[in-house]
Amino acid sequence: MRKLTLATVLAAVTVGLVAAPALAGESSKPVIVVNGQGNDLDAYASNPPFKTQKVITNRDADPKGFDINAQICFFPDGRTFIAGEDTGQPDPVQGWGIFRMKGNQVGKLAAKQTGKLQPTYQGSTDNAENYGCGILSDGRVVTTDIGNQAAGDGDGQLIVWFPPLTKGFKTLKDGTVGTVPHCKIDTTIATAGGIAVDEDDNVYVASARPPTSGVWKYGGPFPTSPTASGGCGQTDGTGAPLADTVNKELFIAAGDNALVSPNAIVAAPDSGNWYVSSVFTGVINEYSPDGAFVRTVLQPPPGEGPGPEPISSGSPLGLGVAPDGTLYFADIGIVISDDGVGPGDGTGAVRKIRFVDGQPQPPETMADGLAFPDGIGIFVPRKG
Repeated sequence: MRKLTLATVLAAVTVGLVAAPALAGESSKPVIVVNGQGNDLDAYASNPPFKTQKVITNRDADPKGFDINAQICFFPDGRTFIAGEDTGQPDPVQGWGIFRMKGNQVGKLAAKQTGKLQPTYQGSTDNAENYGCGILSDGRVVTTDIGNQAAGDGDGQLIVWFPPLTKGFKTLKDGTVGTVPHCKIDTTIATAGGIAVDEDDNVYVASARPPTSGVWKYGGPFPTSPTASGGCGQTDGTGAPLADTVNKELFIAAGDNALVSPNAIVAAPDSGNWYVSSVFTGVINEYSPDGAFVRTVLQPPPGEGPGPEPISSGSPLGLGVAPDGTLYFADIGIVISDDGVGPGDGTGAVRKIRFVDGQPQPPETMADGLAFPDGIGIFVPRKG
């Protein structure tokens, strides 16, 4: 089971054309929320009573299972998704699994692994940790790994992967997988976190600690192959392909408006705005399309902060937004104890924030008593 450290944390009912209002606690367009916790992949119905299913069971409990965590990203087909998959780490080292979801209802879902993305890491291989994912418009995939979590120069990575992502995949007992072609774009991110991709294929990456703390915007063109002709003619210290150039700028600075440890970023639908989480301060802020502060969507009640008990309103890490605008977050339940600062024992939760007349409502708990829930994915059921 992955262990997070301080720096990791530093339907519509329609009659004709008229939609009936959602009941208390209900989102207008139900989705299925997926989350990795306790190394399982769980699925939750988005409306009360939040029916739950374990879609993938961890390897310790099931010899055929997989250890799942991190941000979860669905491809445009709506069924293929990426999730952190570190079964057997450190041999093989952690990576990302490609899966195919079957079914449309919680209780009747199943997922099959079809691929694996497994890079080399920088000096923090012992606990580099997979986390972020994103999908470019042409099918290329971007991922982040956390890198150094507590101290030292940032060595988290932003990597672009080239389809086909299932190339050479094998489900061998020793964990052997084929090598999916990829190119490292940046290898200097301090505690790299969640990824968001906009409609112009700009990539936004959260960094939770100095010297790079904030949200960074990476502009293209990104490498198209792991070769010099594809813009990837360099190599990193591990011998892996590295981009010739990096085009990045600080998009949202850390520090103001209680955004101490930017951990994840997700697009708000329709407005072009962004939500950014800060797990240590229990905050989710909203920012404009150009990165200017708009408002705070979630903050602890007065007088609450990190302590021996988790913040009652949550410690938001991973974020996800449904098409109707409902915001979901992975609450890892930060506590301060004799062991330091980090998730407590069974203090994690999955929560939702509805908006009424544009105003965020208090978070609703969909599930609690969870172990290290760190990422969110939104599955919109559809036929096919």
